[in-house]
Amino acid sequence: MFIVNSYTLAVIFCFITMLCWGSWANTQKLAAKSWRYELFYWDYVIGMVIFSLVLAFTAGSIGAEGRPFVQDIAQADWASIGWVLLGAVVFNVSNILLSASTSIAGMAVAFPLGVGIALVMGVLNNIIFHPAGNEKISLLWAGVALVVLAIICNGIASGKVSNEQRDPAQNRKGIILALLAGIIMSFFSALVYNGVDLSNFAAPAAGKLTPYTAMVIFSLGVFLSNFIVNTIVMRKPFVGEPVSYKQYFAGNFKTHLVGVLGGAIWGLGTALNYISAGKAGAAVSYALGQGAPMIAAIWGVFIWKEFKGAKKGVYGLLAVMFCLFVAGLSLIVVSGN
Repeated sequence: MFIVNSYTLAVIFCFITMLCWGSWANTQKLAAKSWRYELFYWDYVIGMVIFSLVLAFTAGSIGAEGRPFVQDIAQADWASIGWVLLGAVVFNVSNILLSASTSIAGMAVAFPLGVGIALVMGVLNNIIFHPAGNEKISLLWAGVALVVLAIICNGIASGKVSNEQRDPAQNRKGIILALLAGIIMSFFSALVYNGVDLSNFAAPAAGKLTPYTAMVIFSLGVFLSNFIVNTIVMRKPFVGEPVSYKQYFAGNFKTHLVGVLGGAIWGLGTALNYISAGKAGAAVSYALGQGAPMIAAIWGVFIWKEFKGAKKGVYGLLAVMFCLFVAGLSLIVVSGN
């Protein structure tokens, strides 16, 4: 299988992760013109599964190093599979909350708040449970602290959005959902890595999984848990009337394809993050990937005009937020080298 053997390449992959994790929600915004996010989410999950299988049978099955996908999944023990499936369920709950927040409050609010909280708590979880031993902890936390300041700037900017632009009650609901999503999301990667041998991708321990196999099991876990989690949200939505599976199957091919593309984009980012974790370490790779709020905020501000009509000073706060994110991510990169 393909293995990352240099820190520089691992960092590049983590930045691609950041781009993917910060951009997939654009497909939700595109579909939202005629499609509820609960219905979009089914296509999104299907896209994750399809992409993970394609990757496993290509990059995950070539080369002389590591176990090919079929061989790896055949030798996996149930404990490793169970950890990855648990991580998938935790992620699914958090991501549905994040999708709900995005549909209510917009990308520029949901991602910096939700994913920003996931960044801070997720780094802590990965340091505790999967320390690489080479992180410069002080630099890592300095970078995380700058990201926290960026999150605060975004929160203040969100509060200044005019009432004409966004209903205050709905905006508060979106913020609460984003915070819940971030707290829950912070645990998923540490749980998944319990089933992966991060110390040796070339010759993984017996029973443990390669990143490619973990990605397939993770995607299937999200898909299966969606029959419970998303069905509940479809019947008891956060906003609007309930939606049905009949409505889902009435959607046109183009609309379904947009959701599948969103899932594939997220899947690419996640796969690269898992592949990079062996060289960059769980905490650093996760932290860099969760720089996604900066990318999402850029989309939300400049493409979707989510802060149009905002009160004076909002764009200055957003500029400070972007600068803090860049500085924070730079320190995170240095901390792992």
